[in-house]
Amino acid sequence: MASTIRVRATSSGETTEVQALIQHPMDSGFVKDAKGEIIPAHFIQQLTFEHDGKNVFAADWGGGVSKDPYVKFAFKGAKKGDELKISWVDNKGATDTATAKIQ
Repeated sequence: MASTIRVRATSSGETTEVQALIQHPMDSGFVKDAKGEIIPAHFIQQLTFEHDGKNVFAADWGGGVSKDPYVKFAFKGAKKGDELKISWVDNKGATDTATAKIQ
């Protein structure tokens, strides 16, 4: 199965900019389907980005985040060729992990 995470990390000088798109339904548990039945909550709870074994970005999310979330941030201390590890865990226990080389 292909990863749900697409990430791009580019370094310019001391700063590395990260952009990630994660495919996930992010159902809040408050929306009904076409039959009028509640769609059960299904959302990412924890999202982390690691560089060199250290968290450079972490988020605890709930059902208020939109479908297929987009994340953009910047951090210092990385260089071109380094790896960035991205992982998430959702409220049903599913996980995904991806790595990206910083360009």
